[in-house]
Amino acid sequence: MRVITGEARGRKLREPVGMDIRPTTDMVKESIFNIIQFGLEGARALDLFAGTGQLGIEALSRGAAECVFVDRSEEALKLVRENLKLTGLESRARVVRGDSLAYLRSGEKFDVVFIDPPYDTDLLEKSLNFATGFDILRENGIIICESRKNKAIPQPERDGYSVKEYKYGKIKLTVFRKD
Repeated sequence: MRVITGEARGRKLREPVGMDIRPTTDMVKESIFNIIQFGLEGARALDLFAGTGQLGIEALSRGAAECVFVDRSEEALKLVRENLKLTGLESRARVVRGDSLAYLRSGEKFDVVFIDPPYDTDLLEKSLNFATGFDILRENGIIICESRKNKAIPQPERDGYSVKEYKYGKIKLTVFRKD
């Protein structure tokens, strides 16, 4: 697992050992950032269910101004902090321990939101409904959800979002853009 490009390009990130974290593969991660490449410069990002923090770290490396990393696991957040230190990006990051769904109620606004919860739960649907229901995106903001290829992702309950899906092997990325 490594940072693909930007100011921390090529830096290896620490990976979980024996934890219930499923890191995004480099191929899928590169696809994510190809999809949103022009929306990152100066952006405010949220890495929900942060795990290793690699999506938020990649966003910071590619020019995001700030990223908030949220996870309920102290072990995961320790890994996020270590990876931020390894990449030298900790000054533009905020690490929050807590429930991801509860965090969406904070009223904070973001340009880019990564939602990559454990696959075999209903957390993706709940997170998406909370994110759109509490209107956490700034104008033209983007939510990127990672799931199994065959998982049905519901449309947001609120109007004003365009949706596009991308499939990579067993993985599906669902991108919601706030119009």
